[in-house]
Order: sequence, then C-alpha cells, then structure tokens
Amino acid sequence: MPDSSQPTPAARGAKGRARPNLTEGPIASNLLWFMLPTLGSSILQSLNGSINAIWVGRLLGERALAATSNANAILFLMLAFVFGFGMAATILIGQAFGRRDMDAARRVTGTAFTLFAIVLVAVSTVGYVFTPQILALLATPPDVVPLAVDYLRVIFIGMPAALMLGMLMMAIRGTGDSLTPLWFMILSVILDSGLNPFFIEGWGPFPKMGIAGSAVTTALANWVALLGLIGWTYLKDLPLRLRGAELAYLKPSRQLTETIVVKGLPMGLQMIVVSGSAMAMLGLVNVHGVDFTAAFGVALQLWTYVQMPAMAVGAAVSTMVAQNIGAGQWERVAKVTRSGIVIVLAITAIMVASLAAADRTVLALFLGSGSPAMPLARHIQLLGTWGYLLFGVMMVLFATVRANGAVVAPLVILTIGLFVVRLSVASFGQRWLGTDALWLSLPVATFVNLVLAIAYYRRGTWRKAHMSVGGRDPNPGSAEPQAA
Repeated sequence: MPDSSQPTPAARGAKGRARPNLTEGPIASNLLWFMLPTLGSSILQSLNGSINAIWVGRLLGERALAATSNANAILFLMLAFVFGFGMAATILIGQAFGRRDMDAARRVTGTAFTLFAIVLVAVSTVGYVFTPQILALLATPPDVVPLAVDYLRVIFIGMPAALMLGMLMMAIRGTGDSLTPLWFMILSVILDSGLNPFFIEGWGPFPKMGIAGSAVTTALANWVALLGLIGWTYLKDLPLRLRGAELAYLKPSRQLTETIVVKGLPMGLQMIVVSGSAMAMLGLVNVHGVDFTAAFGVALQLWTYVQMPAMAVGAAVSTMVAQNIGAGQWERVAKVTRSGIVIVLAITAIMVASLAAADRTVLALFLGSGSPAMPLARHIQLLGTWGYLLFGVMMVLFATVRANGAVVAPLVILTIGLFVVRLSVASFGQRWLGTDALWLSLPVATFVNLVLAIAYYRRGTWRKAHMSVGGRDPNPGSAEPQAA
C-alpha cells in the first residue's frame, strides 16, 4: 500500500526537506532544474577522466597512458551493464515514488543494492585474478602489459565502489532528487583529481606508487563518496533509507531481480551498440592514416561533451515520466516529452553553435594550432556535430518509452541505425562522397534512428508495456496516454 508517511505530493523527507515535485506544477521548469545537476555530474565525470589522463601522461609518459586506456575499455563494458540495471531500478523507483508507495521504492532499492554488490564483488575478484588474460584478449601491446596489470588490478579492487556509487546515485534521482548525487560526484572528483599526483609521485607523506597510485586515488575517491552518500542518506532520512524491518528488503526478491535483469539488459546493450559502432568506425578511419585518426579522435572527444545534454535530459525525462505513470497522470507524459525535446534542442544547439564559432581554439587544445590534422578536424566536426540535435530528440523519445518498460525496441532501432545504416554509409558511400561519407554517416544514421523512434513513439506498443514491483501492475486501471 502507499506509504502514508509521505504527507504531501511534494514528497517531503522525514526531516521536512522539500523534494522536487515531478508530478505536479509546471513541467518545463521542473524538468530543467531537475536535469541541470545531472548534466553537471556528467560533465564533472568526464573532466575527471581528462584530468587524470593528463596527470598520467605528463608524469609517467605515453606507455602509462596507453595502459590506462586499455583498462578503461574494460571498465566501460561494466559501466554499460550497470547503467542498464541501474536505469531499470530507477524507473521502478520512479513509478513507485510517483504513486507515493515508499515501501515498494525501498524494496527495489534493497534488492538492487544487494544484487549489485554480489555481482560486482564476484566480477572484481575474477577480474583481479585473470587480469593478464583479460589484457591479452584485448591484444594489449607487450610493453604496456606490466603497467596495465598494476593499474587494472587496483581498479578492480575499487570497481564495486565506483559502480555501486553510480547505481545509488541513479536510484536517488528516481525519487526526484538530482542535487544530492551532484554533491557526492563533486566530492569524488576533488579527491580523485586532486590526489592523483601525490600518489603517483609520492609527494609529501604519500607513497610513490607510479601508475598504481592513479588507480588508488580513483578507488579511494569512490569508496569515500559511496560511504559518504550512504551516511548522508541516513543522516538526512532520505526516502530510500532502510530501517528496522525494512532491512529485510536487502534480501533480493526473485520477481524484482528478474524485472531488473530483463529490463536492464537491453538498456545496457544500447551503450554497447553505441560503443561498438564507434570502434568499428575507428577501424574504417585508421586505414586513411595517422592524421585522419588523430582528427577523428579529437572529434570524438568533443562529441562526448556535445552529447551530454541529450543523456542528461533523457535521464531526467525518464524519471519524470516514470513518476507520472506511477501517479496515473498519463496526460502529463506527452507534455514532459515535448518539454524535453525543446530543452535538449535548445541546449545542444547552443553547444553546436559555440563549437562552430570557436572550433579552431578548442581543437588547438588537443592538436596544437600547427598540426596537419587541424583542418581535417575542423571539417569533421562541422559535418558531423549537427547530428547531435537529432540524437537529442531521439534520446528523449527513448527515455519516454523505456519509463514504461519498453526497452527492446530502442535497442533494435539503435542497432539498425548505428550498425546497418552508419557502417553502410561509411563503407560504401566513399565511392561517391569520398572520405566525407565517414563524417556524414553519423548524422544520416541518427536521422534514420529518429524517424523510427518517432514512428514507434506515436504508433508503437510501448504504452501497453509495464514494469512492476513484486509482480504488480504499477498503474492498474490507468487511461491510455495521448500521443505528443
């Protein structure tokens, strides 16, 4: 039954701390203010990785930097699955929170926390033991392997904290609170980036650990942030804390486990599809020489930031839609979607225009103003960056449908666009367009994806999909939603 301890629709915590209201009031402004801290967290996370790479490259050299790159490829695969399972839990929490069923939200939290802990400890243990074999599968260069082993083994020790922290942050956002995760992301970034050189070089009282020191600071930062976030959850009596008899929810529920896995796996695979497409494109670009590879690599760095608004707005839309579905307010779902599209187009357009105006300055940070790859990098970003406007709209539509449990269709659509269409244009289009086919392949693929996403959103079966807590329909007897 719904938890009557939540006295108002604004969902105040037990300490009287007001929380964002995503099921009532103005949609656009609530969505915007809920999204901004999520965007800030994404930017900080990317900046943290860039800063750490600078420390490693400057203090230890190219071999050490290559070692971290190989390790990060493994971590991305883990992050992809955690994203999927974490998003599934977040949607369940959002739907439960929307109908003020705090008991259901806490049951989801308990199952997800224990399930993640068991899986991550097991994977970390296996990864630590078989680190050399994993690196061999990646064809890691022999002279990089010793450094990569030292780095990756420490990363495996800290991996449970890093991914548990990500899962808990996503769960808290499911309650409509995107600000608390931001504060603990800031804490993690400050510790990680700030302490890196101390552990690498042995400054002051710190031991000189070389590349392992960089991994130690990452692990330490994540463990401190995770324990701090758990402590803060209880100190402030946030909605997802478990007390007394609720601690029994830490025993995973079979029904909830099945729902999280079945719905989370396709969402995790979406990230694998995106990453796999980029890796395949890199192979097509590499055959044209080092300048092409360098220019494309820089474009990918910039596109990481350009796509952040789409990811942040998508996550916010998914949570807001899930809460409104849980509250039975289907009439707000289409309005949330429209508001999300307007917001993502506005923010992405500003970023694309700013990059076009200052591309030489930005690219010089990576290449140097005299680099022979500079003209090509400018050409690539001018041809390809605008496609992220379409990508943003697509992500909002996907966020809406997955908030009701429709997760397979977005995976299929992405696979068609990013593998079938993109790689076909990039491979065969060079006969007519030359190398421009490589850079135009992403906008063309995204356009096809968007057309399919619109068709599925307007006429698909996503409105009849369900994600349930304990086998219950999250919104029994609700009216059919109106298309946007």
